[in-house]
Amino acid sequence: MEPTTFLPIGLGLIVIGAAMGIGKFASAAAESIARQPEAADKITAAVNLPLFLLEGVAILAEVFAFLMLVL
Repeated sequence: MEPTTFLPIGLGLIVIGAAMGIGKFASAAAESIARQPEAADKITAAVNLPLFLLEGVAILAEVFAFLMLVL
């Protein structure tokens, strides 16, 4: 098998992992906002940074996967 056959599998795993992490994080945030609606602003502010960092890690992983193919 050629290495290029594993690239779509790796990219798919990256996307699935990031989606699961973001989904769990957003689910926990929505549940906590449902429990304490008055703290929605604080919860939303606390959730934004980790979500952005998780998305950034997924994008970097995709870039590194493509670089491994090229180099």
